Amino acid sequence: MFRPLLTLPLLCVILLLASCSSQPESYTYNFVYGKSVLLRGRYAVAPKDAPEAVKRAVAAGNRLQGKPYIYGGGHRSFEERGYDCSGTTSYMLHYAGQLRAPTPSDAFRSYGKPGPGKWITIYAKRGHVFSVVGGLRLDTGYNGQNEGPKWSTRPRPTKGYVARHPPGL
Repeated sequence: MFRPLLTLPLLCVILLLASCSSQPESYTYNFVYGKSVLLRGRYAVAPKDAPEAVKRAVAAGNRLQGKPYIYGGGHRSFEERGYDCSGTTSYMLHYAGQLRAPTPSDAFRSYGKPGPGKWITIYAKRGHVFSVVGGLRLDTGYNGQNEGPKWSTRPRPTKGYVARHPPGL
């Protein structure tokens, strides 16, 4: 007699668990008073009570505003005339005291600790990385449009990305 390997209830549980994810399907800016970084024009403002590393990360991201997108920018040195995605993320983390050397986007998939951070989250996949600092996204482009580093409150899908964060942040 044929016995199925999976019963219908067990199959339903497996499918339900497979559809669950500890990571949301997209980044969405949700303002929380005293916890969120604000966007004023093209510059970010950290909350007064944010950790110093977060304030330094915001200041670093602000220094990148207006810089052009340059493929490979920020890979040899933290100080460049333009930046790509990993150069932007490396710069921000370095000046926040969380990274010693410029890092390519693929390597950020194993950076720090797994999952979203309390203050800083890095979203990495093959070929692209962006960061979220105090809820505000620092990115160099979306949908194939490479722009210079910019802060944004606009949504962005995170499916296929690995969420990582600096320890303690």
